[in-house]
Amino acid sequence: MDIFQSIVAVRLIFVLGIINLVAGILIVLSCRCMTGAGVTGKLMKYTAYQRFFRYHCYIWWIFWASVVIHAIFAIGLLGNPF
Repeated sequence: MDIFQSIVAVRLIFVLGIINLVAGILIVLSCRCMTGAGVTGKLMKYTAYQRFFRYHCYIWWIFWASVVIHAIFAIGLLGNPF
């Protein structure tokens, strides 16, 4: 792997890590198990949050696709950790 490919891989790993973090937070905020508890219970009275709440399952697809691609690039760049 040349230096250009390494730089692209590191950048993709970083961006996908940020996407993983943001998607994880969005999943927790839209979790159906927590609708009556704490912050999410208070947010349910807002129409904008109810619209966002509907996309919970789609956020999971984005999250897992990002995690898989992130892992592939990380293992490709750094090698198998085992």
